[in-house]
Amino acid sequence: MNQLKQHWETIHSSKKNNEVSWWQDIPETSLNFIHGFNLPKTASIIDIGGGDSKLVDCLLEEGFENVTILDISSKALDRAKSRLGKKAGIVKWITSDITEFHPETKYDLWHDRATFHFLTQLSQIEKYVNLAARSVEKFLTIGTFSDNGPDKCSGLEVKQYNEEQLQNTLLKEFEKIKCITEDHITPFNTNQNFLFCSFKKTV
Repeated sequence: MNQLKQHWETIHSSKKNNEVSWWQDIPETSLNFIHGFNLPKTASIIDIGGGDSKLVDCLLEEGFENVTILDISSKALDRAKSRLGKKAGIVKWITSDITEFHPETKYDLWHDRATFHFLTQLSQIEKYVNLAARSVEKFLTIGTFSDNGPDKCSGLEVKQYNEEQLQNTLLKEFEKIKCITEDHITPFNTNQNFLFCSFKKTV
């Protein structure tokens, strides 16, 4: 097991949902972006770094039928499966580092609120963007730490972005639809400033 995977397995083994900074009971901003795409319930959606986020619960409750959750931590995915019970069988679960992911299908929507800012090396970022370009049919939405956000998360260095930087990173393959910044209040009552952007795949 590599060090990064071990790091996340340890976190998800030792902390409860409300003991991690990123936890949201209802991921309202992500849902608002997704609703804005007006996707059919049959649309293929992947949540990158979805772990045991409750986004999948909300999507299933809304009737989405083709949801994939990818995370480096199998323990995080196991917690989500346990929470969902029988509904977990509707979802495709993938344990993988995003930079080592080899998708077998294409996705109408690629959602990421948890992974992109942890890619701090140019080679990692390029792999991610190239992977998304090959895998996304229609839309991509990323929530990442803004330039007013933290410079570390869960003991790891992160990369911060402003709107122009994020747009330029994805410019060759994606056209920006909109961006917003948002303060996320953690379960410890601290503030993290996020940048959320949506993009359309360019043909």
